[in-house]
Amino acid sequence: MILKSFAVTGVTAWLYYRSAAAVPFLIPVWIWYYRNLEKECIRKKESQFLMQFKEMIQTISSALNTGYSIENAVRECQRELRLMYSEKEPVTRELNILVRQLGMRIPIEQAIGEMAERTGLEDVENFAAVFITAKRSGGDMIAIIRNTTEQISGRIDVCREIQTILAAKRYEFKVMSVIPYLMIAYMSLSFPEFMDCLYGGAIGTGVMTVCLIIYIGAYYLGARLIEIEV
Repeated sequence: MILKSFAVTGVTAWLYYRSAAAVPFLIPVWIWYYRNLEKECIRKKESQFLMQFKEMIQTISSALNTGYSIENAVRECQRELRLMYSEKEPVTRELNILVRQLGMRIPIEQAIGEMAERTGLEDVENFAAVFITAKRSGGDMIAIIRNTTEQISGRIDVCREIQTILAAKRYEFKVMSVIPYLMIAYMSLSFPEFMDCLYGGAIGTGVMTVCLIIYIGAYYLGARLIEIEV
């Protein structure tokens, strides 16, 4: 992401100002673009983990229905999901931590609560809150977890469907974001004498700066339009 941000900043400096001296003044652009990449990376990882977490709680719920205790249900879940996911996957790491904590006689509700704190995801925190309450109150653990699992799984499925619908729009947005750069590059290479007036002088620099600000504003607006949270 750092290299990609430097590349975008360098290309911006050349297309809009034709000067390497403009790079230091474009550091805010570098920071802004890097943070956008970081947010996108985090969003993808969170989405991936939520799908795995859905499998995890469904597997635990199924194990409880077959008569396992909650501790043994977690261990059974670990064995089953190891067949589906590698050791590097987030859900596998979290299950390994849970099983180790159970082996150290740490209460299951404490282990689930710590997992929620590590992930920082709303769905995991909601599950942990309901689980801890059910465990401490001595209610119908199987029914409570089953209902909670169905609600959280439904919400995750809705989020997944929305992301699938928006995938095409995100691709279109990325293509449209590149077009202004391609247009400036094409004009600069095909009609250099026409573009020379925009480089070197105060008026040309001002015009290109205004164009860059408009582009950043349009990019920001487009990025906000395709961000939908459930």
